Amino acid sequence: MPNLYPFLFHPNLHSIVWGGNRLKPWKGMPSDQEPIGESWEVSAVPSSVSVISNGAFEGHDLASVIAENPEEILGKAVCRRYGNRLPLLVKFIDAEKDLSIQVHPDDAMAQREHGKLGKTEMWYVIDAKPNAYLYSGFKKAVTGEEYKRRIADGTITEVLARHSVKSGDIFYIPAGRVHAICGGILLAEVQQSSDVTYRIYDYERLGMDGKPRELHTELAVKALDFKVEDEYRTLYSKTDNKAKLVVDSPFFSVRVLDVTAPFHRDLMKYDSFVISMCMRGSCYIQLRSSDEKVLLKEGHSCLIPACVADYDVIPIEGKVQILDAFIDNMDRGLAGKITRFLHLSSK
Repeated sequence: MPNLYPFLFHPNLHSIVWGGNRLKPWKGMPSDQEPIGESWEVSAVPSSVSVISNGAFEGHDLASVIAENPEEILGKAVCRRYGNRLPLLVKFIDAEKDLSIQVHPDDAMAQREHGKLGKTEMWYVIDAKPNAYLYSGFKKAVTGEEYKRRIADGTITEVLARHSVKSGDIFYIPAGRVHAICGGILLAEVQQSSDVTYRIYDYERLGMDGKPRELHTELAVKALDFKVEDEYRTLYSKTDNKAKLVVDSPFFSVRVLDVTAPFHRDLMKYDSFVISMCMRGSCYIQLRSSDEKVLLKEGHSCLIPACVADYDVIPIEGKVQILDAFIDNMDRGLAGKITRFLHLSSK
């Protein structure tokens, strides 16, 4: 087995009717008029698997490399829970226009209906144009019958919680929560590795093929959680040169780093791969085990195998901002909580 190292990936872009033109130039690619909505940064979804662009595994698809080295790449605890499957999918999303109003099923419903994982996700707003907003959750109590009526008469957005957004805003979207990214937003998305989406309302818009896009009204009403929350935005404080935990869920954990100097990341205790998405600036990811380093540029992402998840983030110029996603497999009992607290307080 070759020594494992941080994997970089070839572009994996998806043209979508609501997409914009920011992703290609951001990633250093020639720009054109094709509406690119999503860059699947790290994916093992069978319909669109990432291909490694560096090192000994260059040209190999990620799913096959994981299949050859599952515990070393994913982590033993991740393999026990998910088999040899990468359980996360991460994307950059450029919404030039409003996305459809949608909802995702939980694991139980997705398995029952489609034989797949459910989809819980989170968003980190990288950039937002003036007056940009998104929808997350209901702002008032709604019954299933009212939901269907409002879909039919096009008034569903009147009962959705609308949130003005700016750079740095975070939203956690558990399965069952109605949501939509709207025009003018560039964001990073971390989600369970699933392509199951129920489209609720699409503004009577035509798809890339010139035909109305399919709605999933009946499935959506079974998936929807109609509970109204007091706060849908994730509130947190930014701290330079610290790894800020912003999501700690059963499906994934996410930390955001704003660093101006070399920063040590020892995540071996989580027994998990780490996906790093570079949102601002550029840096080197340098392994402690071998001194091997890779250049991680703004607008790009890498996967760090579990067996080498002890590394330094070295900014190249000024500040670098990174979003780290991984599976927290540490003990959730008292001993684990103490260890986690000590780890976080030291970082």
